[in-house]
Amino acid sequence: MTTLNTKVKINKSKIRVGRGIGSGKGKTSGRGIKGQKSRSGVAIKSFEGGQMPLYRRLPKRGFNPISKEDVAILNLEKIQSYIDKKSIKTTDVLNADTLKKLKLINKNSKKLKILGTGDIKDKINIEADLASKSALSKLEKIGGSIQLKK
Repeated sequence: MTTLNTKVKINKSKIRVGRGIGSGKGKTSGRGIKGQKSRSGVAIKSFEGGQMPLYRRLPKRGFNPISKEDVAILNLEKIQSYIDKKSIKTTDVLNADTLKKLKLINKNSKKLKILGTGDIKDKINIEADLASKSALSKLEKIGGSIQLKK
């Protein structure tokens, strides 16, 4: 069993700098003489003394392709809400150009994909680049059609 006297000191007292030359941490308080780092309020962030910094040693992550294809997505419930608002007519063919003119999809998008979230009540003909299986089945169920561009 260890006694109190042999125990390693747990609460070490903080070194009080700048308390006279005899203390060993007096005068310049262990900061050397002059220079930027001897002044107060100086922190040279991410500077590693000329060594290649960590943020430059590590590789870049991720990939940003140059020719990224912007695909505009449109759910069936969204199409239905536009039909209810009478911004889309059920008689004409719904394609990317008409949607861009009505400002319902972004003008920079290259392709149009129809997704099957929600329900659609009105029969409508859609011309799109891509479509999900659920969207195709829901449109066929109500008698609408979807032409996929190759």
